[in-house]
Amino acid sequence: MSEQALKLVAVSAGLSVPSSTRLLADRLTEAVRGSLGERDGDREVEVRVVELRELAVPIANHLVTGFPSPALGEALDAVTEADGLIVVSPVFAASYSGLFKSFFDLVEVGALAGTPVLIGATGGTSRHSLVPEHAMRPLFAHLRALVVPTAVYAASEDWGGTGDALTDTLPERIGRAGRDLAEFMATASGRTAGKKTEPVLSLPFA
Repeated sequence: MSEQALKLVAVSAGLSVPSSTRLLADRLTEAVRGSLGERDGDREVEVRVVELRELAVPIANHLVTGFPSPALGEALDAVTEADGLIVVSPVFAASYSGLFKSFFDLVEVGALAGTPVLIGATGGTSRHSLVPEHAMRPLFAHLRALVVPTAVYAASEDWGGTGDALTDTLPERIGRAGRDLAEFMATASGRTAGKKTEPVLSLPFA
């Protein structure tokens, strides 16, 4: 009996077309697929990319009405049912974008419990390189996800490469992050069971 395909979902909060945020999400997706292929070449991987730019209006409507549109509902289902998640946001005002936060505000606490998540961010300057650590990692810890150790931040100067072995490290960081998420996806066997665990009840003493 063949194993079920692993579901890999990438969420990009890029606003422009083309978008460096989407580009980073795509590079990370390729790295994860490559690492999963090296680890278990027979295991099928289903990839889904969620572009929040296309869901901006449905996200706003859901926040005020409490009901998702069919497209937004499908995207939320894809995210909460993923075996591995890649999330990438542009940096606005030294943090993730409002669109990115609004989307994950719609994900119930516990729905991502145990889901391996790779975080990434893009910005115009390297001065915001700690945004994944001080803003995104706590958000996904709150959602009880398993955030992989390597986060990737890409500033404008990282794209294209300089040929400098000391500073041209983006491909190396993407590769390491991809291996991290692939390892978590392949070994997080208790994730689904953890999601379905009934809440522990506090019983009064007799």
